Amino acid sequence: MTTVVSVHSFRGGTGKSNTTSNVAANLVALGHRVGVIDCDIQSPGIHVLFGFDETLDRTLNDYLWGTRPIRDVAHDITDRVSMSTGVAPGGSLHLVPSSMKPGDIARILRDGYDVESLSDGMRQLARDLDLDFLFVDTHPGLNEETLLSITLSDVLLLILRPDRQDYQGTAVTVDVARRLEVPSLFLVANKVPSGLTDLREQLDDAYGAETIAVLPLSEEVVVNASGGLFSLLHPEHPWSQQVRGIAERLHAGVPS
Repeated sequence: MTTVVSVHSFRGGTGKSNTTSNVAANLVALGHRVGVIDCDIQSPGIHVLFGFDETLDRTLNDYLWGTRPIRDVAHDITDRVSMSTGVAPGGSLHLVPSSMKPGDIARILRDGYDVESLSDGMRQLARDLDLDFLFVDTHPGLNEETLLSITLSDVLLLILRPDRQDYQGTAVTVDVARRLEVPSLFLVANKVPSGLTDLREQLDDAYGAETIAVLPLSEEVVVNASGGLFSLLHPEHPWSQQVRGIAERLHAGVPS
């Protein structure tokens, strides 16, 4: 049975893709079969964190336009984890990137795509690859495809910064997720200055949801600048320890 984890934020720039890639990689290290789909089709980029350049020969766009089956656009990138840390037996990582070609992005913006085919593809990929976890890196904000991915989720991780605009947008998203009856909803506070020591309790009280991690504002993470999977390169860093805590909660089956 595949656990679908959507990682979402109301605004861009929250570190959503960085969090997604690092949590996924830590689950692979624990021995899980993990898939990641870049559903931020209008502004893709998670592939960079896994060491890809802009030249992607097989992408989610090919599947959405009916030219390839979903399994053919999934890249086995387990080596991107194993080169930095040990991987327990059975662990594997599969990435479905979105196209960075300007023409492909323009076509999506102009013509859109069949959102239902995306949900069908997610289910098919989970079956074909016998995934334990399928991570969906969503487009910021609320639109048809993000609502769909939230609806299909077993777990929704909402990324927010300690910022008033993020607070307001997250409140809207939490309300929508509850209306859609998402089984498990967690908050992840990112880019948190060291002085905000009681932020976790404030967020828990404000949203009535558990803050599963508080990721510190870190110059080292900023300097890394999408240059790899920070939590694997610097496993003892406080940021990495928080990310690993998310992975361990999912690994333990909490939430069930």
